[in-house]
Amino acid sequence: MQTEVNHKSAKTLLTKASGFLEGYTHTLNPYTGCAFACSYCYVRQMPVALFRTESWGTWVDVKANAAALLENELAKAKRKGPVTIFMSSATDPYQPSEYKERITRSLLEVMSVQPPDFLFVQTRSPLVKRDADLLALLGDRVRVSMTVETDREEVRRAFTPSAPPIPARLGALRELAARGIPVQATIAPALPSSEQFAERLAGIVERVCIDDYFMGDGSGGRRTARIGVRAIYDALELSDWYSPDAYKRVHEQLLRHFPQERVLVSQQGFLPG
Repeated sequence: MQTEVNHKSAKTLLTKASGFLEGYTHTLNPYTGCAFACSYCYVRQMPVALFRTESWGTWVDVKANAAALLENELAKAKRKGPVTIFMSSATDPYQPSEYKERITRSLLEVMSVQPPDFLFVQTRSPLVKRDADLLALLGDRVRVSMTVETDREEVRRAFTPSAPPIPARLGALRELAARGIPVQATIAPALPSSEQFAERLAGIVERVCIDDYFMGDGSGGRRTARIGVRAIYDALELSDWYSPDAYKRVHEQLLRHFPQERVLVSQQGFLPG
């Protein structure tokens, strides 16, 4: 899928967090739009996507002035009290455009000088390991959360054909963990996986988070249902995985390989700390 990249000047960068992310003071999105275009992405149903004529995944707006904005806005926010940031809530900060644009890296450079009290980096891209030098400077003020919805590549290709392969994501987690950077594997949404999934993760990370559409899409699964993702399960003959109880299969696996306090469910796994 070809992506049209547009360079724009944003008016603001830090957005007050609310709803599912109410544990944070702010969210931070280096880009608008996302070339990964995951089939189940709830952002497809948000105004940022609905008010565009182009299909989700075919366009990305680069916030060219992001670093300068963050420098000013972060300084102001820190004067008012603790600052905790979720990056990103409506895009992937390490989508393909980041290789060239380096907007996310520029933001990390700002935060390495003016560190927030906590930064949560949510991505599904192994490109994050490029910035290990800056992430390391934040110490325990940062956590990198890597989406690993399944360990079955054929499932990944069916649901997220434009997203990076699972082995590359696991390799990035392994590398970041080896450098002492706090990480977690995030099984969100919990897609059909193998019986060895939890065991594989246990050899790489010490903390996992699991979520699904019914807990995590903000509408009890109704928003995801409107997208039509059920059809992919049906085509794979894996419809039994599309239910509010399906995540429990993986959750039970995880509890056999991780301490209970290291297996976090839904919102709990995305909170600061």
